[in-house]
Amino acid sequence: MNPSVREVAEKARRASRTLASSTSERRIAAIRAAAELIEQNRSGLLEANALDLDDARHMLAGGEINAATFERLRLTDKKIAEMTRSMIAVSELPDPVGRILQRTELDANLVLEKITCSLGVLAIIFEARPDAVTQISALGLMSANAVILKAGREVERTASALVEIIRQSLAASGLPADSVTLVTGRESVLQLLGMPDLVDLVIPRGSYQLVEFVKANTRIPVLGHAEGVCHIYVDAAADPEMALAIIDDSKTDYPAACNAAETLLIHEQIAVSFLPELANRLRSRDVELRGCARTRTILADQPVEEVADDEWHTEYSDLVLAVRVVNSIDDAIEHIYTYGSAHTESIVTNDPIAAERFLAEVDAAGVFHNASTRFADGYRYGFGAEVGISTSKLHARGPVGLEGLTTYKYVLRGEGQLAHSYQGPNARAFTHKKLPSE
Repeated sequence: MNPSVREVAEKARRASRTLASSTSERRIAAIRAAAELIEQNRSGLLEANALDLDDARHMLAGGEINAATFERLRLTDKKIAEMTRSMIAVSELPDPVGRILQRTELDANLVLEKITCSLGVLAIIFEARPDAVTQISALGLMSANAVILKAGREVERTASALVEIIRQSLAASGLPADSVTLVTGRESVLQLLGMPDLVDLVIPRGSYQLVEFVKANTRIPVLGHAEGVCHIYVDAAADPEMALAIIDDSKTDYPAACNAAETLLIHEQIAVSFLPELANRLRSRDVELRGCARTRTILADQPVEEVADDEWHTEYSDLVLAVRVVNSIDDAIEHIYTYGSAHTESIVTNDPIAAERFLAEVDAAGVFHNASTRFADGYRYGFGAEVGISTSKLHARGPVGLEGLTTYKYVLRGEGQLAHSYQGPNARAFTHKKLPSE
């Protein structure tokens, strides 16, 4: 008989207490053992994934999932190698738990410390992403958090095989196997979301609909983003060849990713010369262009569909790029504020004044100058991996790695001091002396 979702969460809560007092050496050993065992079980994982893909093809044909989701689901030798490399990278990062951020002497022999600690239990609800299992498990363990994974039914076999490997590695390393668990079935989502007494943070990774559903149905804090509508603004002072390369990479490197560019904004001064070159390059990459009226006039000999007014906020997650000619950097920034999702925005320009203005005024988790939007990624930022990208302004923003999975607590060490002693006419005085944090 399978345990109930509540039983799973209760076991995860108990496991989180053990993790909170575990050594980094033991957690690192568990992560590395899991990475090694995943490599050893490569053929079994590919077989499990093949079964998921068979079912997903029927879902794709029936319109239950789209092509981008299907591609995210696919596991390959290359993706398995990337997954294990990411796990090892996480294990090589400094332990984020137990760091003293601040030390203050309140009085003689009364010292207050601000110390990093784990959040506790993380619930991750994801769709069609086998690598979410390894990324989140590694980050969760390294930050001493227990992890409850809820996989979409299209990836259940692959996720189950990965979780079983990780649980074996945990037990062999002397840590609770319940530090990483998997629940299945649609009904388990609402059950998890209704457990604020056991779950400390929910991280949805999937469609806009999934993220909005999670936010609307829980009192547990939610970390993540609903959309990735990323823009590239090509300024009048841009290097054309650089701009073409950045746009190409941002759109075609992995169009299904949330950090892929969806909209190109181009200054009117260079639009006439630049857009035909762009169209030729992207046509060879099978990218469909959609444009504003000015774009379509410039590319009159090209098959460019008109972008409807309500389409500019669209996350295509495909080889489709919306293009708009703007009068100025002011118009570009205004467009991003109106239609952007606060994910990642990039300016291409050799004008340092324009660049700094864009970086300062655009409000997003990532704001880039002369760089592809695809750099918005935890691994590329040096975080080892990420549990997702947050567009929130509180707690964590951008790719969320180890630091975003920790909080802090205040630890006070004294020798019997009483708060009453610091009140009244004969009160002792606080020293409030800042001490070295090491």
